[in-house]
Amino acid sequence: MVTIGGCLVVIGAILTGYTMAGGHIGALMHPSEVVTIGGSALGALIIQSPKKVMTDLIRCVIQVVKGSPYNRQTYVQLFQLVYGVTKLTRRDGLLALESQLGDEHDCPLFKSYPKITGNHHAAHFLFNALALIPESKEPEHMRAALEEEIRVIEREHHAAVGVLSKTADALPGFGIVAAVLGIVITMQAIDGPANEIGHKVGAALVGTFLGILASYGFFAPMAGRMEFLGEAETTFFRVVSTATVAISAGESPREVVTRAYRLVGTDCRPSRTELTEIFKEG
Repeated sequence: MVTIGGCLVVIGAILTGYTMAGGHIGALMHPSEVVTIGGSALGALIIQSPKKVMTDLIRCVIQVVKGSPYNRQTYVQLFQLVYGVTKLTRRDGLLALESQLGDEHDCPLFKSYPKITGNHHAAHFLFNALALIPESKEPEHMRAALEEEIRVIEREHHAAVGVLSKTADALPGFGIVAAVLGIVITMQAIDGPANEIGHKVGAALVGTFLGILASYGFFAPMAGRMEFLGEAETTFFRVVSTATVAISAGESPREVVTRAYRLVGTDCRPSRTELTEIFKEG
């Protein structure tokens, strides 16, 4: 919703300034320019994007609109889950954890934590990390394995951001293409009345305007927003990695949660009161 609000602010500011200067909104309505620029941008995006990257890009754009799922409530539930898993392994041993994991899509450990089960990527990474605990003989080997997986996730996310950034860079060029086509049409009517020529030149200039606006007003900011969302996801995965490695090393439940807590950003970090409640629940 924040992203939609930002888009409305951009549009509102431009249209308000335009009308204040004496412009008429109808002069900006040229569907042919939108088709030329939008179609060219979509085609360029498809040409440069493998199927996996295109799928990730669509997912990221949806996430930009919805906002980050890695908020304070998510971390509270993660710490509750981690605290309970640590107590289970210390009380009944690592094999008890293996028997509790079950199937990834129906893991008994996750049922009480909707913020985890509602996020496929978070649940998948957490499940795989917990599954490594009974198998891992050395905590450092487990840390290295999880870090490799995080690097793969980062690389795939950066690929999606990269194609959107390249498309944003190309949009002003597509706007110029639309403008040139408009000038060509204007030349065909050069012997017509002045108002008709002025209308066609205005339509051509709208193409340049739309290309630049789409690039710097929407696509580039969206790519920047995707970067921040990717960082939030990576931070969550590193918190999971730190917690599960600490469990594998035999740390106490309180120490496991405390170590993971230190990695969480201040905007998403649970309060000390919430941490105390987690420790009391155990």
